[in-house]
This record gives sequence, C-alpha cells and structure tokens, in this order.
Amino acid sequence: MTAVSDLEGLSDHAARNRADWNARAHRYQAEHGQQIAQGAAWGVWQIPEEELNVLGDVTDKDVLEYGCGAAQWSIALARRGARPVGLDLSEGQLTHARRLMAEANVDFPLVHASAEDVPLQDGSFDIVFCDHGAMSFCDPYVTVPEAARLLRPGGLFAFSHVSPLLELCWPVDAAAPTDRLDRDYFSLFRTEEEGRGEVTFNLPYGAWIRLFRAHGFEVLDLLEPRPREDATSSYWDERTHAWARRWPGECIWRLRLRD
Repeated sequence: MTAVSDLEGLSDHAARNRADWNARAHRYQAEHGQQIAQGAAWGVWQIPEEELNVLGDVTDKDVLEYGCGAAQWSIALARRGARPVGLDLSEGQLTHARRLMAEANVDFPLVHASAEDVPLQDGSFDIVFCDHGAMSFCDPYVTVPEAARLLRPGGLFAFSHVSPLLELCWPVDAAAPTDRLDRDYFSLFRTEEEGRGEVTFNLPYGAWIRLFRAHGFEVLDLLEPRPREDATSSYWDERTHAWARRWPGECIWRLRLRD
C-alpha cells in the first residue's frame, strides 16, 4: 500500500473539517462502521449498488473515492476488480482504512489530501465518486473542476449528498426535519452548526447543473433514492425515515465528462 500526503494551503473550512473528523473518527467508526461494512451501498439507508447501478461495471477501471473515510467502498470495489485509490483529509479516518484493508487482504493507494487540491495527475481516472464524502464537506466550486481534471474524457463522476429539499426543511439546530420550509433556498451554500467544527456545502439544483455544464459534464441521471419501509440507519432516526419516505432526503448525481 502506497500513501501520498499533501496538506499544503488548506482552506479555512478544510482545516476545520480535518480537525473535526480527526476528533471523531474513532467514534464515527464505532457508531456507523457496522452499517457501512458491506461497502457498496449508498447513503444513510445503505441502498445496494446492485439495486441502483450508479457506477456500473468497475472491472479494470481506475477509480478515485473522493473522501473515502475508512475506505469501505474502495475495499468493496477492489474485490469487484477495480483499481481504487482512496483519498481523505482525515488521518484518523485513514488509520481505520489501513486497518480494514489489512483485514480484507486488499491493497491500494491512500492519499492524505483535500479533495479541493488533489496531488494526482490529470486524466488519471475512469471514475471519480463519493458517497457523501468530499462532495458534502468541500466547496463544490472547487471540487467539481478538480474532478473534471482528474477524469479521462468520457469518465463518470458520481456522488451522493443530502438533498437540497431536506436542507430546506431541517432547521440548523433541530434534531429532525419538519414538513415546512425553514431555510432560504437561494442562499444554500455553506452550513455551520452551532458548537460543531464541521462545515458542509450544498447548492440549489439549478446551480448544480450550471456548475456541471461549466466544467464539461453532462447529466446522465439524478437519483432520489427512497428508503425501504423497514429501513433503519445508524445516522438518522425514525422521524427522518418517515420524512424520507415522503420526500427525497438524498440525491445521487451521475455525470459524464464530455469527450
């Protein structure tokens, strides 16, 4: 297993997110590691990749996981014949990635860096993806062009994140979303929770599409997965499950970099 580390010139929010994830990496894996251990499943409700077919056949594909955490996804993709690279800003999360890779007897590079400034060559990958990951915790006006740089022509960019609709209905300091619009849709961008170090990002749907097109992407699909009626999650409780059965709580974008 090789490792690359590049943390020069971190943005303010990247430095804050790195500190926050390092502080809670062990607790996060203790709370959620069992749920995400299966690897290739999407979002807080862990909907299997086989059901959604977001990435397609990954055999012999060079794949960058854009904010890999403990690399459960990349481990699963390596077993399916991919050549993954896991990137994460948190050395605490990468410690768990190395442990899980050893337990699974798989080996692939890990990169300790921000997804806003990836120390890898242009056109290195067939697929860049994340399940929440970097696209939730980095500035999309930086990560989207960076993903375009890293992909080969015709490459796939796929990622999940909290839906803008859920953001609008979930007051910043509340424990669960409501059935009312609480936030200003047109000011969606950066969110900071009181008393927490993390900074998250989102955009209105139109802004996402304009950003994608500006950097050479065509939209193949926007999935809005609905949890099963009996689904449970270590992330969200039954109130949020009931909400997500009525309205989309997460989005998964599938994008193709134009030739």
